[in-house]
This record gives sequence, C-alpha cells and structure tokens, in this order.
Amino acid sequence: MAMGEEEPVNLNEYQQLARQALPKMYYDYFTGGSEDQHTLRENTAAFKQITFRPRILVDVSKIDMSTTILGYKTSAPIMIAPTAMHKLAHPQGEALTARAAGACNVIMGLSFMSMCTIEEVASSCNAVRFFQLYIYKRREISALMVKRAEANGFKAILLTVDTPKLGRREADIKNKMIAPGLKNFEGLLSTKVEDASEITNLFILLFWDEGSNLEVLAARSLDPSFSWKDIAWLRSITKLPILIKGVLTREDAIKAMEVGVEGIIVSNHGARQLDFVPAAIDALEEVVLAVKGRIPVLFDGGIRRGTDVFKALALGAQAVMIGRPVIYGLAAKGEYGVRRVIEMLKDELELTMALSGCPTLTHITRNHVRTELDHRHCRL
Repeated sequence: MAMGEEEPVNLNEYQQLARQALPKMYYDYFTGGSEDQHTLRENTAAFKQITFRPRILVDVSKIDMSTTILGYKTSAPIMIAPTAMHKLAHPQGEALTARAAGACNVIMGLSFMSMCTIEEVASSCNAVRFFQLYIYKRREISALMVKRAEANGFKAILLTVDTPKLGRREADIKNKMIAPGLKNFEGLLSTKVEDASEITNLFILLFWDEGSNLEVLAARSLDPSFSWKDIAWLRSITKLPILIKGVLTREDAIKAMEVGVEGIIVSNHGARQLDFVPAAIDALEEVVLAVKGRIPVLFDGGIRRGTDVFKALALGAQAVMIGRPVIYGLAAKGEYGVRRVIEMLKDELELTMALSGCPTLTHITRNHVRTELDHRHCRL
C-alpha cells in the first residue's frame, strides 16, 4: 500500500479506487446498466426499503456462517458471480479472482466470456468452480465449452437465460467499447467477416463507425431461439447440475422446476438487459414462494453490504452472488482486493447475524425483516 493511502473500510470505497484505477471505457463497461439505468439504481436502492426485526438476548457468542451449496461446503453463503473479461480490470484476470475465491473458501462462478481460459482458471486454484453458459447459434461451441468445464473439474452449469439479445448499454455505445480477443474461443471462430449467423472478428479489434462492437458480436453469436424445450439438449451433453440464471417471476420458477433444473438464480443480469424490470431483491420472494423449497434459490444483484446478504437470506435465498464488487477489488488491489471484498462481506454478515440474534444461517427467517410490502399491509 502506498504511503498515506488509506485501506478501504467498505465496498463503496473499493468502487472509488476502481474508478481511479480503470480507464473510463472499462469502468463504464463494468458499472453501466441498460438504457435509462432505472433498474441499475433500484438494484441497490431497494435494499434500503427492507428493515430488520432483530431478536435480543440470544446467545451469539459463536456465529457459524458456513453452509453447503449443491452439496459443496463453503465458508459463507457468498459466491462470486460470473462476470466477463476480468483482464480489463487486472492483467492476470480470472485466475487471480479464482485464487481469491479459493483462499476465502467460497464458490467461484466463471463467465463464459472470461479472458483466462477454462484450463487456466482450473489450474490456478482449489476453489469449487461453477461455469456460466450462454447458448450460441453454433451449438457445438457451447457444447464444447460445457465439455471442457466438466473435464476441468467444474461442478455445475449456470445457464444464463435472460440474454437472447444484448441489452442496450448506452455508455458502451458512446465509448465505442471494443471486445478483446477471448482465448477460450481460439481456433473455433472465424476471424473474417462472413455469414452474419456466426460470431466473427473476436480476435482482431474492430473499430465500428459508431457504437460498441459488443452489440455486433452478441447479435451474431447469441441464439434467440433457445427455449424451454432445449434444456433437454443441454442435459443430454452433460452430467453436471444445471442452474437457470435470470429468473424473475413465479411462472418461470415453476417452469424451471418442470424441466428439472437443479437450481434457480434470481437475477436481472446486473440491470444490464431489460430496463424497468424489478430490482432483483424485489423479485426474490415471489420466486422463493413458488419454489417452496424444492430446489435451491440463489440470488444475484445489488449486494454491497453484509446487511444486504442477510436480507436476501431472510427472504429465502440459499446464497448470494457478488459481481461488480469483485471487479472493483480486482481493479484496485488485485487478488488481495478480491479477498478483502469477500472478507468484508463475511465480517459484516457475521456482525448482522450477531446483532439480529442469529447464531447460524438456519436461524435467519422471514420474521427477521420487514419489507415495504409488509409496511403497506400494516397500514391497511
């Protein structure tokens, strides 16, 4: 640490350090949401509408935050969410993030759009790793990534389902954001401008007259025809459990159980897809009530404090996933920064549990929080 530089004491301070460390184009890419960014603001603001109902005079001399997720033991109900292109934040990218996950004994979600290869991440750490999957028009590419993840010891597939097309991220368009080459796809994809049904030009930098080439690449690659019936195809090519990431409604939660997935992740893609969907925390309880405990429900979106983690758990999430704060830690202080981000959340969660009268995660219940909806019902 440089002389006179103060150690951050919360995640928001890590965000400020990341802003100073990153080129504007990359900072905007990581922080931005879609269109008017209404949902982006709500993702964090909605937590402020949830208040605590703490229990007193409970023995909290020992706090146990450990849990199991899909049968894998972890030190806390906090996971690293899959986020793209970590080398834009630090030269060693996802390999460092994975090492930090291993050091903190939390589960690492690796993005389909990672800049380190699946093999590099697998060899860099002993963390339990889940692999995020997008479905491409060229299904054989997605299938190959699944097989590589399975061969390299990844334990689950996080099927992201809210991206038939890329959301309109206006900061990237203004900045003319350029997608760098992704080593995972080397040798698989053409580097010439050919049929628009294929993703092309991933390995040469394309400067478009206007806008972001991320949009162009996504339009050429993502398969908008992928639907519920295609889950059977994915099942046929892997033995790994499949979790659907991007569920916001009870109807889709029920459908997910009908097709037999092993878990659901309540997520609005960090508010980067459809603007004016609800804050993720506002959608959580609807999904939890629909699932009725039959499969795990994980949560992703807007976590910035240990109090936020507690609120998500109280509303029925088995664990939460952390996206942007991990990037901020990585950009600011590398592997150490990621570790500190995770440790800060764990420390804050431990304190919140103690002050709420919850010595273990099983003690956290719906009765420990009051939502805006509860307030309205009280007034009625």
